[in-house]
Amino acid sequence: MHIRALSTLECSKLLTANRVGRLACAKDGQPYIAPFYYAHADNHLYAFSMLGKKIDWMRANPLVSVQVDAHGKGPGWKSVIVTGRYEELSDRIGHEAQRDHAWLVLSKHADWWEPGALKPATFADLEHLPHVFFRISITEVSGREASES
Repeated sequence: MHIRALSTLECSKLLTANRVGRLACAKDGQPYIAPFYYAHADNHLYAFSMLGKKIDWMRANPLVSVQVDAHGKGPGWKSVIVTGRYEELSDRIGHEAQRDHAWLVLSKHADWWEPGALKPATFADLEHLPHVFFRISITEVSGREASES
């Protein structure tokens, strides 16, 4: 098995080609990791969620990491780690352009809203839970690839 580092461009291509990552955050010294759907554009990972543990923790500590991987044929794989900062895209005055951009980037993918809107709850509860658009501003990216050659 041969392991090599991915270039920044290769990391970017992997982030763009995939839609599911693992989002890691921490609060009061305790780490937490959760899968999340995202769309990659302009050095950001854009996402949509309902309120819950990951949003609460990222509000408390905006420093996060994201891991995205892809499995090739056979034993090969690629993995990218993003270090970044959580930025909530609120509907407050002055943030409309950022929120609209997030909507545009996310809506290029079919059913982009489902993972963030399907939280275990009754239908009546879903009507009252606010939705949160956010992005991870990428500060650092690195990746590795394993191949048989």
